[in-house]
Amino acid sequence: MPVASKVRQYLERASWIRKMFEEGERLKALYGPDRVFDFSLGNPMLEPPPAFRETLLDILRRPVPGMHGYMSNAGYAETRRAVAEYLARETGVPLTENHILMTCGAGGALNVALKALLDPGDEVIILAPYFVEYKFYIDNHGGVPVEVPTDQNFLPDLTALSRAIGPRTKALILNSPNNPTGVVYGSGVLAALGELLAAKEAELGHPVFVLSDEPYARIVYDGLRTPCIFHYVRNSIIANSYSKDLSLAGERIGYLAVNPQIAEVALVMEALVFANRVLGFVNAPALMQRAVARIQGAVVDVAEYQRRRDVLYGHLTALGFEVVKPQGAFYLFPKSPLPDDVAFVNLALEHRILVVPGSGFGRPGYFRLAYCVPMETIENSLPAFADLARAAGLG
Repeated sequence: MPVASKVRQYLERASWIRKMFEEGERLKALYGPDRVFDFSLGNPMLEPPPAFRETLLDILRRPVPGMHGYMSNAGYAETRRAVAEYLARETGVPLTENHILMTCGAGGALNVALKALLDPGDEVIILAPYFVEYKFYIDNHGGVPVEVPTDQNFLPDLTALSRAIGPRTKALILNSPNNPTGVVYGSGVLAALGELLAAKEAELGHPVFVLSDEPYARIVYDGLRTPCIFHYVRNSIIANSYSKDLSLAGERIGYLAVNPQIAEVALVMEALVFANRVLGFVNAPALMQRAVARIQGAVVDVAEYQRRRDVLYGHLTALGFEVVKPQGAFYLFPKSPLPDDVAFVNLALEHRILVVPGSGFGRPGYFRLAYCVPMETIENSLPAFADLARAAGLG
């Protein structure tokens, strides 16, 4: 066998989004792109804010000698300082550049954090439904993923969490606003979680880190704000990127921010910087570091995503679909009208609608739609959803 058996198994288990992409390409070739409604990929459709383009052009017009070379493994000091100052203003937490590590996106950030924290066999809790890559990231560093289901509103079930935390628990990955549900964990939820973890840490005699995966933190609706985990959990680290709020997914630029309250915080930062180097993420892209340093606070037009949410959510609920209304990100996670979510996804394909089964996110019985698509795609899909609802026995 030319590839590792573990990787072969992972390829078979992690293929739903890839399958939908390939099926979408086949259908588009048959029927034309305007008659296929692809909601399978979470790829931002908005262009970056004008400030990004202007800043990038200014940097290129006025090059600095050595600007494309290596830098400190933590990233440029001026970029880390800009990120820290912005976060400090937004959260009230006294962050400095010494609490920031620039990374190759949030995926790179999570891998760096897991590499720095995990010993072989350490457990990492993930809340179902979850971003499909989490299990692979944990396995990359010898960890063991432990799935804990969320409640009916996709919020953390503290009773289930309490049962799941044990002697080998080293970390918990949170994702708010959440992919695939769009749910935001409010301050009350985070405060209760912080109390639970503090009690467990006292019982176990070691820290349980929260890795807060926050690429959608600024894509929130209806006047909401995403609470800062640092106010509620002492042993917390934020993994973030500019992939969604600046629509820079392909530029692979993000950061880790470490809670200053962590014991031996300097040692934690040293371990993170080391992990960033030995994993080969050396360094976060130089040009992007220089660009984002100048435009802290810029964001795409979030109202465009909210408009898409409102149209799809209103239409699907009117057809009889059960959906927890998303508060952020750009996903809907409705309940499947059929007991078998894979069967429903295949039925949707017959109506040229591409969605992903909840089974792929650790929550069978649901399906995910990514509404980061042109408004025209959504509007053209509405009759197809009506036909799909009838075929699935709704209404």
